[in-house]
Amino acid sequence: MERSVHIIVVSGLSGSGKSTAIKAFEDIGYFCIDNLPVPLLPHLLLLCEKDMPDIRKIALGIDIRERTFLKDYDKIFESLEDHGYRFEILFLEAPMDVLQRRYSQTRRIHPIASSEALLLQAIRDEKDELKALRARATRIIDTGVYSVHQLKALITRTYSGISESERLSIQVLSFGFKHGLPFEADLVMDVRFLPNPYFVEELKEKDGTDPEVSRWVLGWPAAREFLRDFSGLMLKILPAYIEEGKRYLTIAIGCTGGKHRSVVFAGRLAEILEESSYFVNVFHRDIHME
Repeated sequence: MERSVHIIVVSGLSGSGKSTAIKAFEDIGYFCIDNLPVPLLPHLLLLCEKDMPDIRKIALGIDIRERTFLKDYDKIFESLEDHGYRFEILFLEAPMDVLQRRYSQTRRIHPIASSEALLLQAIRDEKDELKALRARATRIIDTGVYSVHQLKALITRTYSGISESERLSIQVLSFGFKHGLPFEADLVMDVRFLPNPYFVEELKEKDGTDPEVSRWVLGWPAAREFLRDFSGLMLKILPAYIEEGKRYLTIAIGCTGGKHRSVVFAGRLAEILEESSYFVNVFHRDIHME
């Protein structure tokens, strides 16, 4: 019978980004263990099945230091399959010059090198020892072409099961400059250059959520042009925030009191972003301030 726990074995050449990959798996909800002694694996899976039913995804980081695994991985995988577990192997590698540079920059010693002088030979030996495991891998990633952020983004895209836009939580916040800047804002936009409905008698006591106020504010050509340009800019740069691994973004839009213009634009911007499948919350901080 097929088990409900999905297992990903993360392995590969030392220095190719296993720790970064494990962190990425952790961020998308995997239960992660780095260098678990192989004899403990059956006990871990049994524990997950019986006592930790919420754990459905496990990522195991295993490298050349776990000699038992490298010696017996075929038997281990066959045993997993026989017991109904779904698993895959993610193998990370990088060109020799990239690995050498990474070790030089971090001043770490390769796990099978006794000194820095023997680094190149250690890398060659490790590649030979892992050749059979590499051939059995479900997926191979050459991390030499990725930065740390790009590798995390690639892992997230590949294994999270959610879209790019769903991984970024956006808050669009309206506020009034006279009540102070919001400390949590990542981006601040000022719409005080637009005509103010506060000075229109029949709109003064209403707020930007009122359709009448919204029609009045967006009735000005400058307002519509600004909304088009600013929302276009946001849609252009949001993928770059995602690529860099940002999980939360607060866009603050301010007017004088935070009751009319900023509320209208925060609401409309949120609608435009939601139409592009982004996850958006709207909060009007000062809408009820006197």
